[in-house]
Amino acid sequence: MVDRKDIGSWLSGPDTSGISKYPGERLGLPESGPGSMARAGRRILGIMVDWTIALVISNFAFGGNPWATLAIFAVEQILLIGTLGYSIGHRMAGIHVVRLGGGPAGPLAAVVRTLLLCLVIPAVVFDPDQRGLHDKAMNTILIRM
Repeated sequence: MVDRKDIGSWLSGPDTSGISKYPGERLGLPESGPGSMARAGRRILGIMVDWTIALVISNFAFGGNPWATLAIFAVEQILLIGTLGYSIGHRMAGIHVVRLGGGPAGPLAAVVRTLLLCLVIPAVVFDPDQRGLHDKAMNTILIRM
């Protein structure tokens, strides 16, 4: 006869003893508040605001051409993140982009992050700390302000 102990190993789930309790813990970030890892809701809000701005500009200037919308989105991301560390959407969501050590992202990181973000896939593949491949490639993180 099958005993509970025989099947308990897979019913109880995987061993989670080595996994962090919250996103950013392995990076030395606080669990919540300023300086903590920006969660999915804030990230999605930020990108929706930025895409909406690009779409409105594209509709008025280029008749809604999807390539123009993508180009406007990319220019906004590169210019604002490269200089200020946040886009309009990031600012509204209360988040900004920094290097892992805490310094500003800088222009090169903004260009590479944006190019990878425009490919979409690197942004939706992320690690337990909620860092997308575009952030991992440039050693950046999105944190709360």
